Amino acid sequence: MRQTSVADDVMRAALELFAGQGYANTSVQQVVEAAGVTKGALYHYFQSKDDLLFAIYERILSVQTEHLHAIVEKKLGVGQTLREVCVDVVETSVDFLLEGTVFFRSQHMLSAPRQQEVTRRRRAYHDVFTGLLAQGQTEGLYRKDIPVTVMAAHFFSDLHYLSSWYSPAGPEDKTTLAHQLTDMFLVSICASNQTAET
Repeated sequence: MRQTSVADDVMRAALELFAGQGYANTSVQQVVEAAGVTKGALYHYFQSKDDLLFAIYERILSVQTEHLHAIVEKKLGVGQTLREVCVDVVETSVDFLLEGTVFFRSQHMLSAPRQQEVTRRRRAYHDVFTGLLAQGQTEGLYRKDIPVTVMAAHFFSDLHYLSSWYSPAGPEDKTTLAHQLTDMFLVSICASNQTAET
């Protein structure tokens, strides 16, 4: 039982250290000491500090991708599907706020192969998201004078800066925030003859 939690202990320690003192300023030895494991145990799960940073982000992306496909598979109308996807990605970004903060501050320090893998995984998510926007344009739900890539960038840019202004201890909980950001986004891309409730 203990063995299965070693990776989680290491990731939790790394996350707290990366958040508190920065990725570049954190050594593998510090992670080992904070996690209460041996270096051998760490290297059994992670080959390097680079692997740890990638694993921190992969956890968020895996959850969001799983949720995305589950929502799409419900086969709702495109408007309701996009709404649910937007709400979910905001809520999960809040759930993994610290992980997202660490990653976006330090992603440029990943090795080239890891950066390529992150790009590939994010593009796959992005392609489904922009596909929904394009379908909505075809159906007359969303504005056609704005490229779907610009629409997507508008939505995701808010998420990338969540840690700089949002606090879970503030007046809005994650669900309220998710619906607020989603509503603002959908209103901004809505075709003139439609409403954001579509």
